[in-house]
Amino acid sequence: MSLFSVEREIARFDKAKNLDGSLELGSTTLKPLWQSFDEVAQRHTERIAISMGAERLTYGELNRRSAGLTNKLRAMGVGPEVMVGVYLERSIESIVALIAILKAGGAYLPLDPAYPMERVEIILEDARPRVILSQEKLLHRLSAHEEAEVICLDAEDTWGDASDTEISDPGSTLESLAYVIYTSGSTGKPKGVMVTHGNVARLLTQTDAWFHFSEQDVWTVFHSLAFDFSVWEIWGCLLYGGRLVVVPFEVSRSPEDFYELLEREQVTVLNQTPSAFYQLINVDKVRRSPKLVLRVVVFGGEALNFRSLRPWFEIHGDRRPRLVNMYGITETTVHVTYREITADEAAEGVPSLIGVPIPDLQLHLLGENGAPVAAGEVGEICVSGAGVARGYLNRAELSAQRFVPDSFSDIPGAKLYRSGDLARYLPNGELEYLGRGDNQVKIQGFRIELGDIEAALVEHSAVREARVTTHTDTDGTKRLVAYFVAEGDVTVPAQELSRFLSEKLPPWMMPSVYIAITAFPLTAHGKVDYAALPAPILGSARDVKEAPASDWQQQVAGVWKQVLRAEHVGLDDNFFDIGGTSLLLVSVHSRLQVLLDRKIPIADLFAYTTVRTLSERLGGAASAVSSGNVAAQSLAQKQRAAFAKARAAKKATA
Repeated sequence: MSLFSVEREIARFDKAKNLDGSLELGSTTLKPLWQSFDEVAQRHTERIAISMGAERLTYGELNRRSAGLTNKLRAMGVGPEVMVGVYLERSIESIVALIAILKAGGAYLPLDPAYPMERVEIILEDARPRVILSQEKLLHRLSAHEEAEVICLDAEDTWGDASDTEISDPGSTLESLAYVIYTSGSTGKPKGVMVTHGNVARLLTQTDAWFHFSEQDVWTVFHSLAFDFSVWEIWGCLLYGGRLVVVPFEVSRSPEDFYELLEREQVTVLNQTPSAFYQLINVDKVRRSPKLVLRVVVFGGEALNFRSLRPWFEIHGDRRPRLVNMYGITETTVHVTYREITADEAAEGVPSLIGVPIPDLQLHLLGENGAPVAAGEVGEICVSGAGVARGYLNRAELSAQRFVPDSFSDIPGAKLYRSGDLARYLPNGELEYLGRGDNQVKIQGFRIELGDIEAALVEHSAVREARVTTHTDTDGTKRLVAYFVAEGDVTVPAQELSRFLSEKLPPWMMPSVYIAITAFPLTAHGKVDYAALPAPILGSARDVKEAPASDWQQQVAGVWKQVLRAEHVGLDDNFFDIGGTSLLLVSVHSRLQVLLDRKIPIADLFAYTTVRTLSERLGGAASAVSSGNVAAQSLAQKQRAAFAKARAAKKATA
């Protein structure tokens, strides 16, 4: 396969373009998705194409069922560049709907029923599809959208005449719109990414040498149609003649049930976000099933922590299935890079390596000035080539900001997509993914990459997964909060993690709170649902064995509560173990000096880090705290009186 992009091939081999809109690339012909599917269906008429539970359709049946809906959509004016909304729960019918839309020449607009209605309304208002395919139980949610004609797929007469699978050319080509998927971004407003048939067709062709997909493979549709990982799952299966297993939503949220589905359906190709697979590993450690026949697992959608795969490799090795990390972006058509993972790398805990670009893509690491960064320096991942989408629907200004002219290409009009993701080249030439550029936060003046803290946390032998977020107090103070999943039934005290990180990270990168959870909640796309994580309750969730009693102890504890925003502070709590940092200690220091009206060596606060020891240092032993407190107050009064007397004398002299 050529290393040039499809556009470059067009420029150099213009005669390869066929009259039907397909494209010859060496021995490979790219065709619109509808055409490729139709050819596969004709070759594998009696082969099972799709299943969900006991329901199954052969390729012939799937072709006929989609043809009837295709004819109906065409009669409603659906054709090239016309969008059709798909507002359906996971089902065989939802896949039939996608095929029918593309056969009609249109583009599908997936709308996940799990989305909040407000998000669905924003998408519909922006995209304005001509038709929406839905089902009876969801129709009431669409009552406000009178511009689009709604087809209820539950109705008996919906599917039209399916007696003839032969359909005329819909007029859509490789350059035609295939789907629009809305993603969220730093702007807070969903934006629709416009992807063409050619974008998808070349993805499968250019990765074929790595995977060798065939009609023998069994895939799952695990992800929402509104998540572009589903594009890879659906068309990667159907355009190779494989069998597609639709995973019910409730099964996708139960690792145990999904594991059983993998066994029962004999799935060979599994596509997972790392967060979802980590949960599957827990089931696998218990089940250790010999019935699994997976040959390849493809990761995408999130940063992958290689070390978290160690339990899987200890059971299965790294020969079969192969585990592959594929960094990707919706705007560059699902996947950008390929990197196979070994058991040794998982054991060593190597960085999140994302591998080499797909052959028809070019990847650049650029600095803020738009120039390539030197090896070892952090740069923004920018992608060019045949996978780059058209841009954002109805967002010309944002498209111009993110889809910029490709100064590295000699092809007129070539675009470079600025991903906002960060990476760097390691000394050995490997590409290390460093997370989102907007995943950096600024706390107390320090710019912090949350991924660095997460990477340090999972180096602890008892921590399997970790995520770090920020929490803003009512007064606007930002704090770092670490969520983690422990290995097995191990209990990891927050104090232990704090001490562990203190040896690896500077004080300003230390989390204020550590929260242990059994598993990370997932979104409909299978990514970590940060909004569903338990809110941190500073100081209130701990077992305070002994409360401050004396005046000195209560004064010190009172200052700690104010600075840490903690409801409770125990007598023997360590300041740094209950959310304190070096920067917060400076605030404690200044407040104590004002409260006690005297200078305090800040070194004392670093040396005496519990309420008990610090109060003893400041005011004497616990048994003599009261007298010490009185003496301190008396001394302070004497100092103030002497200061006033000296000031009055100076004023009289003047």
